[in-house]
Amino acid sequence: MTAPTLTPSDAWRRMKAGNDRFIEGVQRHPRQDAERRSEIESSQSPQAAVFGCADSRIAAEIIFDKGLGDLFVVRNAGQVISSSVIGSLEYAVEIVGVPLIVVLSHDNCGAVSAALEQDHPESTPLPPHIAAITDAIAPAVTRVRLSRGLKPGELDDPEAVGQEHMRDTVSVLLASSELISDAVALGKLAVVGANYTLAEGRVSPSVVIGALDE
Repeated sequence: MTAPTLTPSDAWRRMKAGNDRFIEGVQRHPRQDAERRSEIESSQSPQAAVFGCADSRIAAEIIFDKGLGDLFVVRNAGQVISSSVIGSLEYAVEIVGVPLIVVLSHDNCGAVSAALEQDHPESTPLPPHIAAITDAIAPAVTRVRLSRGLKPGELDDPEAVGQEHMRDTVSVLLASSELISDAVALGKLAVVGANYTLAEGRVSPSVVIGALDE
């Protein structure tokens, strides 16, 4: 069964509607049965790609009220861009055909808090692979800190840093992938940077690249 072709606006409307149901506690839990497993066994046509944090409190299919085969999900701690992330999202756009990429940050992010701690001159060095994650978030820490005239270690605003890092992630993704930026320019793709609040469950967009008629 071939899924209907979605425009970026169609895909975003469906994502918003699913998140609204999740917030209101009226989820449909669609396409999660044996029939759906059989339907998508040989192919996939997801509605969108989601690149987000690996935090256990955020599962894309749940917060957007989606089912099997609905979302192409890429996750790592702190939603840090890497070559494998870019390649995965390019695959989602070029091969799978998604019309929308959502870059999803969240509040109370442990990776952001760790990056803030590492900005302190007396912080204890982290193991190298974890340090690679906090190093990727460090530019956002520095930018927010300098904008407020603070010294290293004085900034204590993880939510502002998380938002800044999410904007960095969107920018780096578009700058690093000609395939993705070209798809946006052609109107085939939109990229939405958004933040998820753990207490409310709401996904709030703050960066939109591409045409979305809402």
